[in-house]
Amino acid sequence: MVFVLAKVAFMLLCGEDHEYGINDVCQVVQHGLGLDLSTALYFLIVPFLLCAVQIWYWHKWLNKLLQVYFLIISLAFALAFVADTSLYPFWGFKLNATCLQYLESPNEMAASVSTTYLIWRFLAIAIATIIIFDGYRHRFPVKISMPTKQKLTELIIYILSIPLMVIGIRGGVSESTTNTGQVFFSQQLFLNHSAVNPVFSFLSSFEHGEDDYYHYNYFEPEEMDGILKDVYTTESVGIDTLLTTQHPNVIVILLESCGAVFTELGGHPETMPRFSQIANEGICFTQCYGNSWRTDRGTVCTLSGWPSFPNVSVMKMPDKSQTMPSIAKTLKQANYQTHYLYGGDINFTNMRGYLIATGWDHLTSMDDYPKSQVTSKWGVADDVTFETVYQMATTIQQPYLIGFSTLSSHEPWEVPVSQFDDEIQNAFYYLDQCIGTFIDKLKQSPVWDNTLVVMLPDHGIQYQQLDETKPLRNLIPVVWTGGVVKAPKRIDKICNQSDLAATLLGQLGKSHDDFTFSRDVLSSTYRYPMAVHNYNNAQSMIDSTGFILYDFDANRFIKRDSKDADRMLKVSKAILQKTTNDLKER
Repeated sequence: MVFVLAKVAFMLLCGEDHEYGINDVCQVVQHGLGLDLSTALYFLIVPFLLCAVQIWYWHKWLNKLLQVYFLIISLAFALAFVADTSLYPFWGFKLNATCLQYLESPNEMAASVSTTYLIWRFLAIAIATIIIFDGYRHRFPVKISMPTKQKLTELIIYILSIPLMVIGIRGGVSESTTNTGQVFFSQQLFLNHSAVNPVFSFLSSFEHGEDDYYHYNYFEPEEMDGILKDVYTTESVGIDTLLTTQHPNVIVILLESCGAVFTELGGHPETMPRFSQIANEGICFTQCYGNSWRTDRGTVCTLSGWPSFPNVSVMKMPDKSQTMPSIAKTLKQANYQTHYLYGGDINFTNMRGYLIATGWDHLTSMDDYPKSQVTSKWGVADDVTFETVYQMATTIQQPYLIGFSTLSSHEPWEVPVSQFDDEIQNAFYYLDQCIGTFIDKLKQSPVWDNTLVVMLPDHGIQYQQLDETKPLRNLIPVVWTGGVVKAPKRIDKICNQSDLAATLLGQLGKSHDDFTFSRDVLSSTYRYPMAVHNYNNAQSMIDSTGFILYDFDANRFIKRDSKDADRMLKVSKAILQKTTNDLKER
C-alpha cells in the first residue's frame, strides 16, 4: 500500500509536463504491483523471522527491535520517495545509486537549488516518515499463550512460507528474475518510470558498481583520441550500393547462439544447409564478429550499433539504455512501423524496457500465445514464431521494421527434430529448417520484392574445443536477402555486429551520426577493418595483423597471435576507455 500510494504521489508531483488520465494511473499501479510485492517481501524478512521467534519466546525486546526496524525502513522509504520525485525532473530516470556520487559535494548539490526547496524536501521526508511509521507501529507481536501442538503447527506454517517468499522476491519461477524492465508497458517513458518502484531501482543499481565499467583509464584524452583516429569513422561516403531501393521493408532476425561454427563459414555446411544456400544467393559478410557473449548484450550491439562491456549489461541499466540510438528510432522518423517479436519472456534482462525506450512500438512475446504453444523451457518454439513473423510481414502496414529474436537454439537444446546425434548440432539444424521454410514462403508473397531480410546471431557459443582463445568462437555469419538485393555478393572485411546499424542505414540513405561506435563497412571511410569482443573483464581483438586476447584482471595476454600485438593492445585499451567514458556520461 505504501508503494502504491508513492506511485500516485510521484505522478502528481512529476507529471506536470506529461499527459495522463485516471486510466493511466490505474495501468501504472497494475503493472508495478509485481515489483512492489517483490520489494515488500525483501523488507518483510526481518519481521517474519522475529515473529517466528516469538512463537516460542516472547519478550518486550522483540517489540523494541521491531520498532527500531520499522523506524529505519520508514525513514529509508521516505528518503527514496522524496529523492525520486525531486531528482526525476532533472535526470529523467528513476532513482539509482548515481545520486550517491553527489553526496561527496553537498555544497555544489545545494547550490543547484534554493534554500526553500531544501526546506520543503526535509519537511516532506519528516512527514512521510511519520505517516509510514504510524502505519507500521501497530504491527508488533503480542504475548499469546498457546499449547505446544499449536506452536508446532505455526512453526510449520512459517517454514512452508519460506519458499513462497523466495518465489515472490525473485518474481516467480520463470527464467527471468525481478527487474525494472518488467513493468514497462507504454510508449510514454513517464508512465513506465512511474510504475518502477524507486526503492527497488536504487538497490538494484548497486549490481552495477562504478568499478565494473569506469576503471579503464589508460591514456590522456588527447593520446586516446589519437590512437582511435581511424577506428570509429561513421560517415557513409562513396558506398557500394547493394539494394534496389532505399525504402524497403526491413526484417532483422537475431539467431540465438548461431555462431559461424555451425555454418559453411565454420566448416559445417551440413548443419545449416538452407542458411548456406540463402547466403550464397544474397549478401554474406564473412568476417563479422560478435561484440559479446550474451543475448542482452548482443541485442543492444545489433539494434543500437553500440559496443559491449566486459562486466556489465547496458540493457539492464534503464537510465543508460533509454539514451541509446537505435535502428527503430531512426526508421520511425521515416514513418516505418516498428514491431518486435520474442517468443520467450520479454521481461528477461530488461528487454521490454530497452525495446520500448528505443522505438519499438509493438511487442509480441510468449504472453501473447496460448499456453498450448509454450512448449519449451524458454517459450514458444521457432517454427511457431517464424510463422508469426511471416503473418506480420504480409499483413501489417508498409513500410515496416520487424525485429525478431529466435530462442530454440539454446540450452537445453530441445527441438522437434532428430537429424543429428549431437543435440547442439541438431538444434541448429532445426533453426535452419525454420529459416528455410520462412524464406520460401516469403518469396511467394507480394511483399518479397520490396523487403530486405537481415539475419545474424546475437552471439556465438563455446562448442566442443572452441573457446575464447579461438577467433572462430565469436565469428558470426551475417546474411542479407530479399527481393531488394541487387545481386549475390561476399563482403570479406573484418567488422563487428555493432556495425550493422551504420551499414544498413547507409544503404537506406539515412543519417547515422548518432551511432558513434557503428561503422559503415561499405563506406570508403572504413579504412581500419577490425573487431573486438569482450566478456568477464577480458577483451579480444582481431585485425589484418592477427588476433589477441587480453585479461584485465590478470593484466596479461591470454592469446598473442599477432606480429603487432602491443599496438593492438593499445587500440583495444583505448576502445574500452572511450566507450566506457561515453557510458559514464549517459
